[in-house]
Amino acid sequence: MTDSQSEAGVESTNDTTLTDYATVMATTVGASSWTADHGTIRLLVDRSNWVSAVEAASASGLKFFSFLSAIDWANEVEVGEGVADDAVDERYDLFCRLSSTTSADAVHLVTSVPKDDASIATLTGLFAGAAWHERETAEMFGIDFVGNSNLTKLYLPDEFEGHPLRKSFPLLAREIKPWPGTVDVEDKPSTTNVEADAGAGE
Repeated sequence: MTDSQSEAGVESTNDTTLTDYATVMATTVGASSWTADHGTIRLLVDRSNWVSAVEAASASGLKFFSFLSAIDWANEVEVGEGVADDAVDERYDLFCRLSSTTSADAVHLVTSVPKDDASIATLTGLFAGAAWHERETAEMFGIDFVGNSNLTKLYLPDEFEGHPLRKSFPLLAREIKPWPGTVDVEDKPSTTNVEADAGAGE
């Protein structure tokens, strides 16, 4: 990932400020690369550096933990359409958002987790609120958060097997009604028809 430029190749004042801040934060957390697109800074860090990167971002003033979740990058999917053109590097991307409580500063920290070793160190030692997000991500994606002792299910029955947000997970609802499904919508009556109907009743 690299920094983003405007289409004309010249950054606006706001883009420059965002780029400057992204550069500082990338150095602060030890990011291998970063982007600053659409007003959002994404810092890519190594999985082994996950906890220390989040800790460094927090120490720099980003003390509010907003959320943590994941994305499943897969070439073959059970629901919807697969990758159209180029094959993707199959992996899970784990990301969390940290922000300041006194300014608009915020970053997304992102790390890649291999599918054949879907585990990463927990953030609960830094943010107690990460426990709920890690439970949800473990349940939905099957990622193990090492050190989080309460990865019990939040939504699904204990006997449920599988991880519904993995792209390899088949959804029974889509076997019955193909993705994305159709919605029957009736046309809105025109004003002319409404007036004609009203006149007919007089």
